[in-house]
Amino acid sequence: MTIRNLDHALRPRSVAVIGASAEPGSVGSKLTENILAGGFAGEVYLVNPHQATIAGIRCFANIAGLPEAPELAVIATPPATVPTLSGELGAKGTRAAVVITAGLSADLKQAALDAARPYCLRIIGPNCLGIAVPGLGLNANFGINRPSPGKLAFLSQSGALVTGILDWAAARDIGFSYVVSMGDMADVDVGDLLDFLAADIATGSILLYLETIPAARKFMSAARSAARAKPVIVIKSGRHKESARAAATHTGALAGSDAAVGAAFRRAGLVRVDELEELFAAAETLTSLKSVAGNELLIVTNGGGAGVLAVDDLMRSGGRLAPLAESIVAKLDKVLPANWSRGNPIDIIGDAKPERYEAALDAVLADCTADAILVMNCPTALASSSDAAQAVIDAIARAPRPERLPPVLTNWLGEDAVSGGRRKFREAGIPTYESPTDAVKGFFYLWQYTKAQEGLMHAPPLETERLRVADEAARTIMRAAASAGRSLLSEPEAKAVLSAFGIPTVATRVAASPEEVEDIAATLLEQTPSVVVKILSDDISHKSEVGGVRLGLHSPQEARRAAERMQQRAGELRPEARLKGFTVQPMIMRPKAHELLMGIFDDPLFGPMILFGAGGTATEIIRDTAVALPPLDAELARDLMGQTRIFKLLEGYRDQPPSDLSAIAEALVRLSQLVVDCPAVKELDINPLLANEAGVIALDARIRIEPREVEMEGPNPRLAIRPYPDQWERWTETSDGDRILIRPIRPADEHLYGAFIEKLSPEDIRFRFLSPRKEFSHKFIARFTQIDYSRAMAFMALDKEQKELLGVVRFAADPDYLTGEYAIIVRSDLTGTGIGWALMRHLIAYAEKEGLRQLVGDVLTNNQRMLDMCRALDFQISPDPEDSSIQKVRLKLPADLKEEADPEAVSAQDR
Repeated sequence: MTIRNLDHALRPRSVAVIGASAEPGSVGSKLTENILAGGFAGEVYLVNPHQATIAGIRCFANIAGLPEAPELAVIATPPATVPTLSGELGAKGTRAAVVITAGLSADLKQAALDAARPYCLRIIGPNCLGIAVPGLGLNANFGINRPSPGKLAFLSQSGALVTGILDWAAARDIGFSYVVSMGDMADVDVGDLLDFLAADIATGSILLYLETIPAARKFMSAARSAARAKPVIVIKSGRHKESARAAATHTGALAGSDAAVGAAFRRAGLVRVDELEELFAAAETLTSLKSVAGNELLIVTNGGGAGVLAVDDLMRSGGRLAPLAESIVAKLDKVLPANWSRGNPIDIIGDAKPERYEAALDAVLADCTADAILVMNCPTALASSSDAAQAVIDAIARAPRPERLPPVLTNWLGEDAVSGGRRKFREAGIPTYESPTDAVKGFFYLWQYTKAQEGLMHAPPLETERLRVADEAARTIMRAAASAGRSLLSEPEAKAVLSAFGIPTVATRVAASPEEVEDIAATLLEQTPSVVVKILSDDISHKSEVGGVRLGLHSPQEARRAAERMQQRAGELRPEARLKGFTVQPMIMRPKAHELLMGIFDDPLFGPMILFGAGGTATEIIRDTAVALPPLDAELARDLMGQTRIFKLLEGYRDQPPSDLSAIAEALVRLSQLVVDCPAVKELDINPLLANEAGVIALDARIRIEPREVEMEGPNPRLAIRPYPDQWERWTETSDGDRILIRPIRPADEHLYGAFIEKLSPEDIRFRFLSPRKEFSHKFIARFTQIDYSRAMAFMALDKEQKELLGVVRFAADPDYLTGEYAIIVRSDLTGTGIGWALMRHLIAYAEKEGLRQLVGDVLTNNQRMLDMCRALDFQISPDPEDSSIQKVRLKLPADLKEEADPEAVSAQDR
């Protein structure tokens, strides 16, 4: 389930309080009081078998006695009663319930869900504070505050935190569209609510407090969808091991590693903050101002010290001071004292009156190239801070070219002396902050949001050819290990798996004894100056800890003695370890090469993760790593690399040339493909991966598998982001005999749209988009190529060279994944070739396989050829009751497609 019946919970027309009470100090009493005092215009029914009335309102003895089915029920009764009440509410016709009750065991939670399921009764909670919908006057919770209406939606897993946040927000005149205490999320979870709020026009921003995430793939899909529509700001507790343990105890669920959580939020386009106060500061900034193009800030201040503090915060955050154009300097020279700073920050001197603020901003706003402007005020006895605020507001209001005006943030330092100025800014919709630090953070919320949006819309570089991998060869190696009862692959096996996926490795041979080490070394030393010998044991993960690695051995005898010493040391330090022999490999000599670490680990919340960072024996001490969710493309791999400190070294410095960054990124992409194709791989370490200007090569590798999953083929079901479904690629022919490829769309396909659009007639464009359209921006096209395979699909038809786009068909599913709205367009010069027919059949087959129940669409009434195709495919066609120019078409699934249908008869309408 997702958003089904959530409108009954969050937009109810009637409410029943199950467990209403007049007993002072009880949850039922406070809940009843809040609902009755909230101003809710709909019917409110109280249910309590022991009381006739509460606050003058009749009480009903049970649910069956209610005069109608309430749209929403709020339950505050003992745990054992909740399953029965859920069933009774569902039978009555109620479709949503908020369960305040805490202390439900796992069995009781399941019993409540089982009772609700036949009626699709949605349950928020249990163990929650309740909900509030201020716009409806609904305050269905037992908190101490009644939130005022606003544009912020607040979702919190902690009920106690909600009360504190509402109290804090009330003091700052912050209003809400919805407040939902999610509790244990037994049914309705954060993903469901994000899906609901993404399309809610009353909500401008979404605030999240999370302790855990119950369904990672659903969360990622919903979060990415919501973040495309509006800012989503999140704070996640459990960043450290101790707090994560406390969060797990609190919620009864896994908290996940913070690095994985951060990577997931980054990939989903969410803005993450560290402190509760930052939630609202970020929300205020992001809802009040447009996004920024970069990280350059211009500062105007009457206090040099305050300006310096702001610069310090800006530099710490990775920002830059915007350069001050000579034209602006010249204008400021005319209106500011001679001793003004003549640079950024623009210090207009401490005795600045409102007129000086106004003149300075007039000069700046007339020709400003900064990404944002921060205006600061330190109160003095010489000028009114409130009047200075009004001067700033007036200057912004009359600025030329308002559409090009950069965001303006303000920081009026102090308390009582500046309260009037801050109030004016709030009334004018201009963000204002109490300190330079908070103001600079506000700027970086804008920059973070811009980067998040760019990440959601990014188009990866065009790949000239698909990755060639030998995934079956890799699985053969894993099968052999599983058959032998092993979950840990040997070093040679691990390297063979990497080689199968195209990751360069050093050739490695296995020796059963020191004498065999000597023989292999003798052979290798004929082609290489030196060799490396390592101990081979499934029981010794870190070979260097037992002296199990020897480098730069120049003779066969030296190699044999090294192996003998290893054998002795392992027996002394790890007598229980079972030795399988030794590995011998050429010594790779790459002076000044960087030692990197790449790996895979399985996060309890988000599943497989890719790790990258500084490698070598000190990797755990250096702790310079970053993680990302697979699947990766080259651009995402570069982004992952850029999050580490070692990336600066890889870019080159002094006499050190840049490493081959493309080769490193490709290795990460290939590692990502391994994760997708081989679900059995649970852990993988490549350490070190040597990197320099010549490329990369893996010197050592370790892989742990789940033997029971070695027969499982990709895509990996544990991935939090659904990967590209290459199993849906298919070659076919047009009616003219031309071979074409039908495959799912990829983000990198954006470049194909230019030539495709040029070959569309105005009529075809109008048929596809239901109106004329002349401009197709990057942002517009990215909406079509950047799809979430968990909730949408688009198939492209390409020529045999895969260089030309011939046609596209797609559907976007509703959040319940039951109905898909489809659309199709084929190049205007290719009508009548059967491409549209092939695309539609492929889409229908995919929708059936995915379990959708129907495909629907809107077709212009005069698009007769499209309507002909719909009839041929057994779509039901009916006029739109609200628009005579539109026909509604619907295909129930599974469909009974007419195999004998004539492509020529139905393909001419291919749009």
